[in-house]
Amino acid sequence: MKMNQTFNQHVVKKRNKSLLLHCIKETFPVSRAELANNTGLNKGTVSSLVNELIDEQLILESGPGLSSGGRRPVMLLFNQTAGYTIGVDIGVNYVLAILTDLQGNISNEKLVETLNLSFEETTERIFTLIDELIVTMPESPYGVVGIGIGVPAAVNTEEEIILAPNLKWKNKNLKKVIEEKYKIPVKIKNEANAGAYGEKKFGVGKEFENIVYISGGIGIGVGLILNGKLYKGNNGFSGELGHMTINMNGPICNCGNKGCWELYASEKALVEMVRQYGIPMKSDQELSLEFITKLARNGDPKIIELIGKLAEHLAIGINNIINTFNPEQVIIGNRLVSLQSWLDEPLRESMKKNALTTHQKDLQIHFSRLESRSAALGVAAFSAEKFLTMNLEEA
Repeated sequence: MKMNQTFNQHVVKKRNKSLLLHCIKETFPVSRAELANNTGLNKGTVSSLVNELIDEQLILESGPGLSSGGRRPVMLLFNQTAGYTIGVDIGVNYVLAILTDLQGNISNEKLVETLNLSFEETTERIFTLIDELIVTMPESPYGVVGIGIGVPAAVNTEEEIILAPNLKWKNKNLKKVIEEKYKIPVKIKNEANAGAYGEKKFGVGKEFENIVYISGGIGIGVGLILNGKLYKGNNGFSGELGHMTINMNGPICNCGNKGCWELYASEKALVEMVRQYGIPMKSDQELSLEFITKLARNGDPKIIELIGKLAEHLAIGINNIINTFNPEQVIIGNRLVSLQSWLDEPLRESMKKNALTTHQKDLQIHFSRLESRSAALGVAAFSAEKFLTMNLEEA
C-alpha cells in the first residue's frame, strides 16, 4: 500500500511540475502568486516545485514585478535557451535544417538543394547539416536536446517511414540511423503534419482550432488540426490527400494510383505545364519554381495564366477537403507560398465557384508567413516538448 502511495505522489508531483512549467512557458514573466492563482496549486507546492525548476535551469528569476499592494514580487521566466533543438525538413529537391531554442526562435538555418538522392545520400546530407548547426550552437546547460525530422512520407506510430513515393523510399528507419549517430532523441513526422503543427504553434494558425494545412512542394501533403489537436489517424497515416484521385483517367502517380491531385496542383505540375508551353531558355538556365517566379514577377502573361490554371487545380482538392472537414482556416504552405501574388485571387475565385456555400461561411484562406519553415519549426517544437516532458518524468 505504501509503495502505491509513493508512486501516486510521484505521479501527482510530476503532473503539477509539468503544469507549472507549461504555465511559465506560456505566460512568463509571472510571479509565484500568479502561478498559484492560474494553476489552483497551493503556494507551498508552487514554491517547492519552482525551486526545483530553477535548480534544473529550466526557469530563471528576474527583477521584481509590479506590486499589488505589498512587496514587489520576484518574476519567473522560462529559460528558452536552456537547450536547443534541430528541425529538419526533407523535401524532394531540398533539405532544410534549423536550430531553435526551446521557444521556437530560430538561431541558425542551413538549406541545400537535392535531386534524386538515395536514402543513404540524403542521410549523409542530413549529418552534414546537423554537424554544421551544432558547431554554431550557443552555450547552454543542456545543449542539443532533440532532433526532429519531417519527411514527405507515410510515417507509422513507431515513427518508421513506410512509404515516401516522391523520394522512392520504402520501409526506412531514419529515426534509428540518426539516434545511433548522435545519441540524442529523434522524432520523425510526416512533413505536412509537422507543417500544420508549426503553423498552429508559430504561424497564421495560432488563433484557429480547425485547420487544413496544404504543403505544396514537388508533391502535396495535407496536415489536419481538428479541435486544436493534430489529427494523425488510426495508424498515423492521415493527410495523404495529395493522392486523392481527381481524374480517374489521369497519368500514373509515384504512389501507384492514377490521376492524383498532386499531379495537377503541385510545384512539379506547374513546372511541367511551363515545360509543355515551351518557354525559351538559355542553356545555363534550369526550369524551376524560382525561374517561374522570376518570370511572373516580370509580368509574363502566359506564366501568370498557367499559375491561374494551377490555382484552379488546387481549388478542386481544397474544396473536397473543406466539404469533408468544414475547417475554419486553410493555410497554403511550403514552396507554393512564393506564388502567393498570382495564386491568391484565382484560388479564391475558383473555390467560390465549386464549394458548398455552407462550408464557405467564415472560412479563412491564408498563405503561410513562415514560408518553407513550417515543417522544420513543427518537428523542432515536437522535440522541445519531448525533452521538457522527459526531463520532468525523470525528476
